[in-house]
Amino acid sequence: MAAERAELRAATLKRLEKSSGKLATAAIARMDDQLAWYRRMPPEHRSWIGLVAQAGIAAFTEWYRHPEAPQAISTDVFGTAPRELTRAITLRQTVELIRTTIEVMEEAIEEVAAPGDEAGMRESVLVYAREIAFATAQVYAQAAEARGAWDARLEALVVNSLLSGDADEGVLSRAAALGWGQPSQVRVVMGSAPDGDSELVVEAIRRAARYAKLQVLTGVLGKRLVVVVGGEKEPVHAARALIGQFAPGPVVVGPTVGDLLSATRSAAAAAAGLKACSAWPDAPRPVLADDLLPERALAGDEVARRQLVEEIYTPLEEAGSALLETLSVFLEQASSLEGAARMLFVHPNTVRYRLRRVTDVTGYAPSDVRSAFTLRIALALGRLGAVSEQG
Repeated sequence: MAAERAELRAATLKRLEKSSGKLATAAIARMDDQLAWYRRMPPEHRSWIGLVAQAGIAAFTEWYRHPEAPQAISTDVFGTAPRELTRAITLRQTVELIRTTIEVMEEAIEEVAAPGDEAGMRESVLVYAREIAFATAQVYAQAAEARGAWDARLEALVVNSLLSGDADEGVLSRAAALGWGQPSQVRVVMGSAPDGDSELVVEAIRRAARYAKLQVLTGVLGKRLVVVVGGEKEPVHAARALIGQFAPGPVVVGPTVGDLLSATRSAAAAAAGLKACSAWPDAPRPVLADDLLPERALAGDEVARRQLVEEIYTPLEEAGSALLETLSVFLEQASSLEGAARMLFVHPNTVRYRLRRVTDVTGYAPSDVRSAFTLRIALALGRLGAVSEQG
């Protein structure tokens, strides 16, 4: 019985060797007939796919020749094509071309197998199809891992360039290679990174961003988790979609800018805000970097100091001395309308009107405790600047 089985297998092998070229040609013809994506491919890629099909059938023939060998198909089947082919065709497309090739082999069993060996060859084709499927998955998994490692390094480089202020046109090309589009609103969100594998943290940020329909570039730099966010959502709302991935503690949102290169400014503000946030223990989470202007100014951030003077003190000065004087007296009088009115020798309604004008000019309401603190710091910085200029 064993001798008879060996004779049948030897006869089938001879017929298989003679038919291998014909089978490869038939497989390629069927691909061209049934797979539209294959027909649209450039000739170079079609030729590589043809070589893969031929190599697959040749590998089956060699495997059939040595049944005592371990029944595993090496990924060398794909060694005839360059690695770039895994980028040119998707895993789904690869599965389709393998299925097509296997179908051609199955249909040829009656013709190729020696009489009486049809069942044995059919079983061998099924086993081979399983093994080649595993080999395909391994090739694409290795390619994905290699791309993932490279993309992670590239992404960390982009984020670090923005954080260090060294962004240039090269950052745009690297970001584009990572799939970054051109969102009209970009801001940087920064906080403490959670303990554990940084790759898992980055992947969690990406999942949250996909769910929120946001574009992100992210990285763990030291103890900080930095996320460059692109999207039309309001800044705090966008940050809240990602905040669950940060470690406990403050999370600061930099100002919104119009493009990726300008995100260096947003990153600098977020970093300064994160440094100064300890001075405001009750700050919301997340908090805008611009809401931390007084703390940043006290911590030595020159950008925050300049912003407070330019956005608060200078407009008030240009609006007339009455507003500056009224605001100063009101703050010194513990936010008392009557007290300020007595000091200024005006009616309380006049003080009330001037304070409304202060709000209109600066956006800060003197009657609000937090706004009053910001206004007080801005006045102090403006006066110091004026004294410095006079000196």
